[in-house]
Amino acid sequence: MRYTDNDCGIVSYQTLRGFANKLSSYLNMRNNEVNRAKKSVAWAYVCWFFGGILGLHLFYLERDAHAFLTWSTFGGYGLGWLADITKIPRYVRDCNDDPKFLGELGERMRKNRKPPFSTSRFISAVMVGYLWGQLVLLAIPEDEAGGINWKPLFHWFIPLGVALGVWVVGNIGREQGKPWITIGVSYATYISRWYFMDESTWLSIMVFCSGLAFDQFSKEWRRTPKKKRSFARRVTVLFLCAVVYCALWSSYFYFNGKITDSNGDEIPVHEALHHFFTSPWWTDLKQSLHDIYVYAQHHGWYEIWRQIIDLSDPQGEQNAYKVLGVGPTSSQSEITLRWRALSREFHPDKVKDPQKQKEAQEKFMDIQQAYEILSNIKNKRKRRNKKSVDDT
Repeated sequence: MRYTDNDCGIVSYQTLRGFANKLSSYLNMRNNEVNRAKKSVAWAYVCWFFGGILGLHLFYLERDAHAFLTWSTFGGYGLGWLADITKIPRYVRDCNDDPKFLGELGERMRKNRKPPFSTSRFISAVMVGYLWGQLVLLAIPEDEAGGINWKPLFHWFIPLGVALGVWVVGNIGREQGKPWITIGVSYATYISRWYFMDESTWLSIMVFCSGLAFDQFSKEWRRTPKKKRSFARRVTVLFLCAVVYCALWSSYFYFNGKITDSNGDEIPVHEALHHFFTSPWWTDLKQSLHDIYVYAQHHGWYEIWRQIIDLSDPQGEQNAYKVLGVGPTSSQSEITLRWRALSREFHPDKVKDPQKQKEAQEKFMDIQQAYEILSNIKNKRKRRNKKSVDDT
């Protein structure tokens, strides 16, 4: 087959055009990365100080998995939160792709085919793996729920919880690894529960072996940066993870938790909740809330709010009636007569005993304050009493 000059020209042009498009796309991507707002060390420390125990500074630095682990362990049991004081500058350089940081990282990659063993990271993986495995175990109902014994089924999720805990820790930062070997080893060592009856023993064996398996066979350098995700997607993923985590704790407290009554008897939480929602106190409260809703439908929510404010006695009117021994329908002249009588009765000059004189003085001041309050609102009370008479 023979090619004409025109054919060669067409092929060459199409090839160059495709290469130019790819080059343009790459340059645009790099330009967007350069123009992306750089993270600040100062702001990272601010987030650490005010929300570091919940991983806020790590979320700010786009270390989402690390942030979730910190949130779920209350700052790595407090120790991880304190340790981040010295690590934040390095986290910021990592997030900003600092050339010096990348150069040091490249040098480490050249010297080490895979990330070297880290005692702190391995201990963290073991602790998180144990926590997640233990949490799955605790969440399984001890007794039948809904007429079903859930233990035989959900017990097989314990190795998965262990492996995922180890894997998540192993994928933080510039290290990564696939979870499959870790999951396989976790399930392989799960059979130790039939040889060791102690729960902590077989769980520890499973966690330790899973951690070693990930470190030896799965761990590798993260040579390409993570794909940037939108803020909404990051929040959504973290929210769903938090829902699952809280659901496991809720299952534990609801099905297996117990409370102690005044007689020292232990009552399962789910039974206590059932009794609470059928108790007269809850029934009366529910009826009261329903009555308030019906009343608000006819009179409006503003009327409800106004009555709440009146009941809170912001001006001290109700307390003033109580101090003077009068009622809301009392006239100003009746209030004045009562005030004068009480002022003469509790005047400090009439009390000779020094100990009782202080008490009388406080009572006298309360009387004067009560009278002043009712006098200042006498016009409002007069209009209110007149309205009550007209309504009747």
